[in-house]
Amino acid sequence: MTTVTTRTVAYPADNLTMIGYLALPAGTERRPAVLIGPEGMGLSDVERRRAEALAEMGYVALAFDLHGGRYLEDPEEMLARCMPLLADPDRMRGIGHAALDVLRAEPRADPDRTAAVGYGTGGAVALELGRDGVDLRAIGTVNALTTGRPGEAARIRCPVWVGVGSEDPIMSPAQRDAFTAEMEAAGVDWRLVVYGGALHAFHHPPVDHTVRPGVGYHPRHAQRAWRDLVALLAECLPVTD
Repeated sequence: MTTVTTRTVAYPADNLTMIGYLALPAGTERRPAVLIGPEGMGLSDVERRRAEALAEMGYVALAFDLHGGRYLEDPEEMLARCMPLLADPDRMRGIGHAALDVLRAEPRADPDRTAAVGYGTGGAVALELGRDGVDLRAIGTVNALTTGRPGEAARIRCPVWVGVGSEDPIMSPAQRDAFTAEMEAAGVDWRLVVYGGALHAFHHPPVDHTVRPGVGYHPRHAQRAWRDLVALLAECLPVTD
């Protein structure tokens, strides 16, 4: 098993001091880099473990923060923070750019070979980076079928992969249709995978606090979605020795 080095990194964004989690692969050479966005509750051990797993594969990975070092267990507090954020593309882009600047400034990261993946709100941030024309090799999201301002998807310069649960009441079939229509109209290289029987946040292991209705873990599809994201990175951002 590859030795992974990790550390927290503090940086300013959205008028907060964000606390991200950086995972570095073994060695000293530059490696392709991946930005990882968390669900609306905020950065947790789930995203930290995913950063470590990507570092094991040879990527420099930064799991970014949404809430200034806080994890919002209360669904109402989370919604009060995330709904205005999701309605403001410029704020989302600010959060994404701040984290991406940290990742690309890491000496082990190749700033010309980066990708952004994310879940829920963190996935929406990744998509907004694409709509802002950021040079990314790939964008991958789970339960983040958010649409952007008219015409801006044409700025996306890389393949986009999105996954959603078929029974997700938060990411409805109408949202699926709107998202895919946006991607198609913009000429984006896009893929959508619908995981049968899965709810919202199906990739996220159970938590010991109250969650919104329609949220639930689906272990088999969680593994499949992770494999699909890894396959996206292997195709678009391969690690070469």
